[in-house]
Amino acid sequence: MGSDHMYFRQLLSGRDWAVGDPLATQMRNFAYLIGDRETGECVVVDPAYAAGDLVDIAEGDGLRLTGVLVTHHHPDHVGGSMLGFTLRGVRELLERIDVPVHVQQLELPWVANVTGIEPSALTGHEHGDKLGVGDLEIEMLHTPGHTPGSQCFLFDNRLVAGDTLFIDGCGRTDFPGGDSDEMFRSLRYLAGLSGDPVVYPGHWYSQEPSAALSSVRDNNYVLRPTTLDQWHMLMPG
Repeated sequence: MGSDHMYFRQLLSGRDWAVGDPLATQMRNFAYLIGDRETGECVVVDPAYAAGDLVDIAEGDGLRLTGVLVTHHHPDHVGGSMLGFTLRGVRELLERIDVPVHVQQLELPWVANVTGIEPSALTGHEHGDKLGVGDLEIEMLHTPGHTPGSQCFLFDNRLVAGDTLFIDGCGRTDFPGGDSDEMFRSLRYLAGLSGDPVVYPGHWYSQEPSAALSSVRDNNYVLRPTTLDQWHMLMPG
């Protein structure tokens, strides 16, 4: 796809959308809009807060939303109850526009449980599945560890990494469904991706909001271990 056709926006919660929402501001989540300007189609990644704002942003840019991509089931990514707040998230979006919700197959029951959306309304995917958005092709990469069905999205030399890989650090593995050894294997897999894609994380926990994978490999401490023994020394327990 030519760069003039590519539509991509990285949006920070509490600043670019869900403005004034105290939880959105505190959590510093990123949502992403990804699409094809030529066909006018786009998808949204992880619309947890004020989902209608994200639809408005896409429509204001002349795009129509055709799907939701979910990195994992935590409420700050899909909606649900969290820290005394109720986030309507994906449910709110579906009340406004009827589109498929794409989740990793193992994450189906978790997303359904957290959001209250019927499993039959979710579309499950396996590692390596590809989703067409206009002429853009998004590859879904299963990267368990933070949750059983965490997934990343690879397209146009960009990697939307959710809470698997941050610019500094990685997602926690001590929540239900987390697995430290799986996280190590997922991080090694991402570290070995070819083409040096730009990493776009699920939260802004670093100085820069994105970075080339080569830079993340050189500077992110969680990518230094190359064996499980080294990983266990870095991440005991």
